[in-house]
Amino acid sequence: MSRRKIILGTRGSKLALIQAESVVARIRGATPHFEVTISKIVTKGDRNRHVQLDRVAGVGVFVKELEEAMLSGRIDLAVHSLKDMPTQIPEGLCLAAVTERLDPRDVLVSRGQRLAELAPGSRIGTGSLRRAVQLSACRADLEVCSIRGNVDTRLRKVTEGEFAGVILAAAAMQHLGCQEKISEYLPTEHFLPAVGQGAIAVEARLNDSEVAELATLLNHLPTWQSVTAERAFLKALGGGCRAPIAALGAVKNGKLKLEGMVADAKSRKIIRASMADSDLSSEELGAKLAQKLLAMGADEFIAEAKGIR
Repeated sequence: MSRRKIILGTRGSKLALIQAESVVARIRGATPHFEVTISKIVTKGDRNRHVQLDRVAGVGVFVKELEEAMLSGRIDLAVHSLKDMPTQIPEGLCLAAVTERLDPRDVLVSRGQRLAELAPGSRIGTGSLRRAVQLSACRADLEVCSIRGNVDTRLRKVTEGEFAGVILAAAAMQHLGCQEKISEYLPTEHFLPAVGQGAIAVEARLNDSEVAELATLLNHLPTWQSVTAERAFLKALGGGCRAPIAALGAVKNGKLKLEGMVADAKSRKIIRASMADSDLSSEELGAKLAQKLLAMGADEFIAEAKGIR
């Protein structure tokens, strides 16, 4: 019996290809019935490398072209960094699986100094408004600077002295084998990560049950429960808004705990809370925590971000 050929779509960056190859390896380990090839697709986010991400129009700037390729039948599966996926998935597609999450934390890469050791006025690069707000809350005396480009580009800017440090995802450094360059793992007490950070998403077509079922073999249940709560939290807050939002779910001893944060980009004020309730589903827990933060004043931050105040 001939094996079915399936095409897996991904962005073409070094990190994206490493993530895609890890999914291919899992597919080959799960079943011998598929021949998998990788197709590289350029996204809007890749084409606008020099524009700050919160200024790139639209949502899903790193996933839309992949989703269009899947809907047209050019690819059969798409692999994304889950944090890049909007909470609203196009009709006809589904989030079929998430692989086991790597370290979800943010990290500082500097020339050997920890965050507390950096001199006042040091320039720290980040392309994330979420990270910028939390960095300012910890060290208001540092200069937070916008940065784009792949991980290698950002690391080079530190080596060459353009920045005293950059803040990146621990998982990205782990995928790239660059853990030895990490100066400090930033505690989630001060740097709550992006929704889905550290997890790889596998997206499939609903009408292709054979491939969708294959994808489910790759799913890591504790990660799925955690990120489902995080994404429900984000969706209940109005997922595509520009407000800095962060969340982290974790399953311990069978119980899911969710922490969430909403900040105001202008005032740098942060509202944060956590919740654990074993009687609620992941979706219900995420929505309930969102309502709690909205009642604490996060609704004003989100209205400000949407420009409707």
